[in-house]
Amino acid sequence: MELKWKTKPFDALSVNELYDILRLRSEIFVVEQNCVYLDLDGKDKFALHLFGEYDGNIVAYVRLFKAGICFDNASIGRVTVAVNYRDRKWGHDLMREAIAAIELHFGESKITIGAQLYLKKFYESHKFIQTSEMYLEDDIPHIEMIRG
Repeated sequence: MELKWKTKPFDALSVNELYDILRLRSEIFVVEQNCVYLDLDGKDKFALHLFGEYDGNIVAYVRLFKAGICFDNASIGRVTVAVNYRDRKWGHDLMREAIAAIELHFGESKITIGAQLYLKKFYESHKFIQTSEMYLEDDIPHIEMIRG
């Protein structure tokens, strides 16, 4: 069974979809990574929310931004796949869907991300190139990367 992909602006998310997205983000970025930070940063209202459903559950998620909201270029953030599904390599499917959605919805091909350093090779496999020195964000090493 494959993932069923959906892309929605904030106002089109159902209450249940929003709850499941925020729960997934909290499971990964707060609990798994043991990082106390404010995930609700005020940018969700400006994002397109791309998520993959499997067996009725949201198991893959990313938010997409037009140029000028997070970076000078279009951007991808909050990239996550639920722990129990990472062995299926759906992170790669998620990135392909995210890149295609930015091109489709925003007409952009140049994309910037703030990547966790340990995922550098993963993002390089999707043609992102490191463009900054390492920096700490919420005490986690990050690098800026650009594609296109």
